[in-house]
Amino acid sequence: MIASLRRLLRLDHARQLPALPPGQRAYAIGDIHGRADLLARLIDGIEADDAARNASTPCQTTMILLGDLIDRGPDSAGVIALARAWQQRRPVRILAGNHEEMLLEGLERLEVLRHLLQHGGRETALSFGVDAQAYLKATWEEAQALLRAAVPADVLDFLRSFEDHVQLGDYLFVHAGIRPGVPIEAQTPADLRWIREPFLSCTDSHGAVIVHGHTITDEPALRPNRIGIDTGAFQSGRLTALGLEGTRRWLIEARETDGVISLSHTGLN
Repeated sequence: MIASLRRLLRLDHARQLPALPPGQRAYAIGDIHGRADLLARLIDGIEADDAARNASTPCQTTMILLGDLIDRGPDSAGVIALARAWQQRRPVRILAGNHEEMLLEGLERLEVLRHLLQHGGRETALSFGVDAQAYLKATWEEAQALLRAAVPADVLDFLRSFEDHVQLGDYLFVHAGIRPGVPIEAQTPADLRWIREPFLSCTDSHGAVIVHGHTITDEPALRPNRIGIDTGAFQSGRLTALGLEGTRRWLIEARETDGVISLSHTGLN
């Protein structure tokens, strides 16, 4: 009798945990910021992890990049090439981050371009072949022209295709967060791409667990109402992915140490 009650309690607890629908698996990758080397290693790790899990439990798998693929790190062009190639092989959904927004707007508006170039846009320009000496000598108008000439139209179209949010089961994937208390259909792109407070300090339920990047933390932020996985790849050398299936969660991390990139796996439940 006691054993039966314990099983029922465990089942009831499991039903209360956030979950993906049966037969679905998802991997979400935090802010990449130009670290193509880390992304390439992490893709390999995710593909191997997914294949191993499929051997026992076949699932439909969705990959989600949480935005800010570009800027700050050395190879934004390489990151975009990797993301496009991956998307051609399997379902990969990509969210628009504030840095993608700044690049697209900065090509038209000088005030946005100034902000972009002060927050990692220089590295993006150089990765697309802008000459470093020409960049150093350029006025704002000339820098804008250099960037317009360097970034191919198909890349800009690719960036414009990014989504604002993805919902799977009990999880909502966004770049930065949401405005607490506002239904998802009423959220503004500005909040989804830029918000920090009051989202980060909110402890109320959002109706779904929010999986996000944008705000760097030394370790993934695991809260009852949100999971933050931006571990600052461009400066820390750590790019983090969250895996989800049913009520299970796990982390896969690509980490650079002394020029060598390794993978680690951590089960969360």
